[in-house]
Amino acid sequence: MIELKGVSKRFGDHIVLDELDFTVADGETVALLGPSGVGKSVMLKHINGLNRPDSGEVFVDGMNVGLLKRKELARLRSKVGYVFQYGALFDSMTVFDNIQLGITDPVTAEDESFCEKRVLECLGLVNLSPDTAEKYPSELSGGMKKRVGIARAIAGQPRYLLYDEPTSGLDPVNADIIDSLVEKLRDELGVTSVVVTHDVRSAFQIANRVALLHNGRIRAQGTQEQLLASKDEQVQKFLGRDLDITLAQLQRYRHGSTL
Repeated sequence: MIELKGVSKRFGDHIVLDELDFTVADGETVALLGPSGVGKSVMLKHINGLNRPDSGEVFVDGMNVGLLKRKELARLRSKVGYVFQYGALFDSMTVFDNIQLGITDPVTAEDESFCEKRVLECLGLVNLSPDTAEKYPSELSGGMKKRVGIARAIAGQPRYLLYDEPTSGLDPVNADIIDSLVEKLRDELGVTSVVVTHDVRSAFQIANRVALLHNGRIRAQGTQEQLLASKDEQVQKFLGRDLDITLAQLQRYRHGSTL
């Protein structure tokens, strides 16, 4: 379980998070919506300790992240896979070596046979062929880089997955591939996930619950139907009612059509 209780964070005079409360239940996938620059990625980084709150508390697996020492934080991060916005692959390393970095257990990380098997398993989970392992990031398309980044995030068999704009910069076809992959990993691995995005269509496809971040707090949250039915002005503005998103269209989309 992930819990943020009264979390505040500022950079200089800019208040990014303002006594924010947010909870993700075990096995749940929550999409965190909001325009660029509202603090979605900052909030995500609080969950694995990349950022520390100025006030408030962050709990993951019952552990208070802000109070963890270096070794304890390393153990926590071994349970939390992080998918960076642009993949964050090391250009000088092969795909195999990049994914192997995600195997965080020091014993298995030294086992060459285990690592080879695990890397190939992870490539299969993200629908990439085994020969991709010997390629370098420069030889991959944008969509393939995203998938390799996800493969690295799941290599250590985490309980939690944090996605930072997984479809950002992708064309609609590749964005749909990534969305389907997030759904697949949710269903097959049973991980608890938070997906930061500004793409309403993507959020509605992949999440059990959707939350909107506005002015440093969760402005609204609920099922897709609940957000579509919301009378809140900011919710309506962000969802883009001028796009004529309706409940009927949502149902068709869930059965394979598009919004």
